[in-house]
Amino acid sequence: MSDDSLWDVVIIGGGPAGLAAALSAARDRYRTLVLEKNGLPGGQIMLTDRVENYPGIVKIGGFELIEEQKKQATSFGAEIAANQACTSLARRDDGILDVEVNGGEKTHQARAVILAPGSDYRRLGVAGEDEMRQATRVSYCATCDGAFYRDKHVLCVGGGNTAVEDTIYLATRFCKKVTIIHRRKEFRAQEVLVEELYKAAGEHDIDVKLPYVVEEIVANADKTDLDHVLIKNVEAGQVEQLKVDGVFIFVGMNPNTGFLKGAVTIDDAGYIACDPVTLKTSMPGVFVAGDCRQLAAMQLATACADGVVAAMGLKSHYRDPAGWEKKAPGDSPAQGW
Repeated sequence: MSDDSLWDVVIIGGGPAGLAAALSAARDRYRTLVLEKNGLPGGQIMLTDRVENYPGIVKIGGFELIEEQKKQATSFGAEIAANQACTSLARRDDGILDVEVNGGEKTHQARAVILAPGSDYRRLGVAGEDEMRQATRVSYCATCDGAFYRDKHVLCVGGGNTAVEDTIYLATRFCKKVTIIHRRKEFRAQEVLVEELYKAAGEHDIDVKLPYVVEEIVANADKTDLDHVLIKNVEAGQVEQLKVDGVFIFVGMNPNTGFLKGAVTIDDAGYIACDPVTLKTSMPGVFVAGDCRQLAAMQLATACADGVVAAMGLKSHYRDPAGWEKKAPGDSPAQGW
């Protein structure tokens, strides 16, 4: 194998975590390749019209943020390859990692890999959802978009911990009214959270409707804004029209990790297991960053931070490839080099 066929690090995923990792790795003069499955890097954040919770930036569009991250990383020598969907990852006996793309179309070799394929919000799949998501009237993140609905009426959909917690968050901080629906007669959330929800409903305008599902998210006449949502009582079959200003959908996440089954340890929900300090996975030489890992905070800032931490770990790994299992305090990137 010639030297120019071997990358110091291949980063799988061109979202904020992957691009942050690429910037840090390239600044350390490591030969860095980012593989992006889509035609453009960016991931979920590309669908966000306004980002207002990234420290140091008052407001920026998701597309503009990614453009800046991409320019930073490539200015230090990182390379980005689009339309490169990873389909398998394997480690050779000599420690070199093989990253296969597009079902065997090509295989990249690397001394290390950073997994940053991200995750996707699970969608309801109802009529009008995609259309109103593009119009920024359907959201999947209360922390990201709650402030846009100050003194407004929103609909929350879901019955787990996130749905209940974020309904309380929206009702107590921003919204004039919040309606929450769940398809079952009881919430799946922990009982203490359900108790908090009903307590908050006594102090704020929270309407709890069980068991209901969304039938359709209906746009206005010119398709530029949300008009109303059709919801159905599961037991009675009755359809109701609900006038709201926005819809928050909290029905879970789908980590983009299917191609890694059998390669690294993944939990039942599909998230990649890792050391929470070093972000090392079960496969030597492979780190993880961002929303695809266990215990991720699912925020832009923390995804970028993960990318930096993973890239900082490269130096320790190159220095001592046989010491993958070590977790001594001095092995932490935060201790310095």
